[in-house]
Amino acid sequence: MSKGAGMSKNGGMTDYRVGVDIGGTFTDIVFMDPDGGILTKKVSSSVDNYSRAIVEGLAELFDEAGLKASQVLEVMHGTTVGSNAILEQKGAKAGLITTKGFRDVLEIRTLRMPRLYDLHWEKPPPLIPRYLRAEVDERVDASGGIMRPLDRGEVERVVDKLLAEDVDVIAVCLINCFAHPEHERLIGEVIAERAPGLDYCLSVDVLPEIKEYERTSTTAINAYVMPVIRLYLESLRQELDNAEITAPLMMM
Repeated sequence: MSKGAGMSKNGGMTDYRVGVDIGGTFTDIVFMDPDGGILTKKVSSSVDNYSRAIVEGLAELFDEAGLKASQVLEVMHGTTVGSNAILEQKGAKAGLITTKGFRDVLEIRTLRMPRLYDLHWEKPPPLIPRYLRAEVDERVDASGGIMRPLDRGEVERVVDKLLAEDVDVIAVCLINCFAHPEHERLIGEVIAERAPGLDYCLSVDVLPEIKEYERTSTTAINAYVMPVIRLYLESLRQELDNAEITAPLMMM
């Protein structure tokens, strides 16, 4: 980190890069100057509103060190908000659109069991329940050739069906879409038209690779936490702006 990068913004005042990590009990804040010098602060996490602990901790450190909000060059943030939502099953109400015949991929998985001879082992429920998983009658082969074209009218009916269930987000994962992403793109367009502002994610954007379970489960997880993380980041950005910290917010 060069000295010059930290001295120009405030006319001779040192700029700081700020790192923030939130834990279940404490929130750790670290200021680093261009020469590698650090200032640290540990505050109690505010579980009801994680962003509040960040802003309060920053304010305390500003006061203790005699710093100004304008000296913050960027805020780098690591958080377990997404993983906590998964572990506590407090994510969004998500729907899934997939290729006809592959509705149960999230439950079938790869046919592997963690304890092969445990007759009492039960699979944890999928993040997207079966009644929120819908199919469209399309098919693309592994080389990207269209075997059954996607019908826009059917897509509109399927999207409307999920919207009637009041989903917060829709995941889209079609078989072999990595070789022909246009079908997923079309579904994304329909979602945006039928429900402007609704979160959705396409597997071709999340994990455009072979293996339908890995791609479907990854896209489902992304959808499950997407609204949670978006709302959290919007809240944090607003809290930082209110505290006159206008530096870019970088996520890890």
